[in-house]
Amino acid sequence: MKIKSSEMPLQADGSVYHLNLRTEELASKIILVGDPGRVALVSSFFDTVEVKKQNREILTHTGTYKGKRISVISTGMGTDNMDIVVNELDALVNIDLAKRERKAGHSRLEMVRIGTCGALQKNIEIHAYIASQYGLGLDGLLHSYKHEGISDEALVSAFVKQCRRNSRLPYPYAVGCSETLMQNIGFDCLPGITLTATGFYAPQCRVLRLPLADGDFIKALEGFHYKNLYFTNMEMETSALYALSRLLGHEALTICIAIANRVNGNFSNGYKEAMEKLVEKVLERI
Repeated sequence: MKIKSSEMPLQADGSVYHLNLRTEELASKIILVGDPGRVALVSSFFDTVEVKKQNREILTHTGTYKGKRISVISTGMGTDNMDIVVNELDALVNIDLAKRERKAGHSRLEMVRIGTCGALQKNIEIHAYIASQYGLGLDGLLHSYKHEGISDEALVSAFVKQCRRNSRLPYPYAVGCSETLMQNIGFDCLPGITLTATGFYAPQCRVLRLPLADGDFIKALEGFHYKNLYFTNMEMETSALYALSRLLGHEALTICIAIANRVNGNFSNGYKEAMEKLVEKVLERI
């Protein structure tokens, strides 16, 4: 069955609509970054760069690093952007764009998100590398898809019992990382649960002029426990990346640098060197 143009719009040259990429321009190993400015940082380590494409905040460089073909792509901020990026990446490898038909076989992508975050335990140092075992989302994105068996409902139930006091928020979901990528890439990083928030200010308990609906949320997150798991950090993308990757049959992992500690109030004076080291670590292992 053909996919309607209203369901999957394409650019005039046949590239996917938002990423502005054609299938041959994408590598199967992908590094995702939020900031478009970070794409050039990652590709500066490449031995060759064959593709440079941009549409809006989504910038892609594809090249090689020590014989491995890799794409680095900026997603922008938030789970809504991640919804666009992951679906279009999957379309590039699992849909015949010219025929507008799903391919018979399945191609699997490896996606590693490199980002920044706020730590949720007072003993986590600034510039610590945190690998997300789970992404627990407050955004509700997963519930727009048929997703039986994808969310870890025992973890969600523990979170609801211990931390969720605002019933007006979307019901949370929790999806685990790729165990393969964790073992191969994130094995020496701090593991834990990453909370994915719907925004930067009130959703992450920051107060400028507007009061919070739940002023004790950070404290509740700090004290959360489930089996041997606890909240290590919060950011704005991982839950969507993990959920969509699991649904679509891809491998995904997030590794973030803690540039703030939301419990003790510390903030990084500059994380350029730490980011460069993390980029090189991921490139070596992906």
